[in-house]
Amino acid sequence: MNNFKQKEYTSRSGKQYTFQFPGVRAAAQISDRVKNKFGVPLEEKLAEEMMKNVIVDPKISWDYFGSDKKEFNDVIAASFRFLEGEDEESANADNQE
Repeated sequence: MNNFKQKEYTSRSGKQYTFQFPGVRAAAQISDRVKNKFGVPLEEKLAEEMMKNVIVDPKISWDYFGSDKKEFNDVIAASFRFLEGEDEESANADNQE
């Protein structure tokens, strides 16, 4: 049984996705794998990792997005923010106001 947290995400176009945190070590490994030698995340590697390890429902691939680059950018960026814990920081800030 997997006890890693999940998050439901609705894209700007209204499509539903479920993100699942793969664990701290896996998140660190993913973060390392997606960067070039200068520490800059590479879009293709980042998307591959998010589709394989973070976006669990629906299971998607490159073909899923077709020519919809806006949906691709939205979902991949949101899943990476979730992986890095950045979405929690903004939620905590909102709850403290």
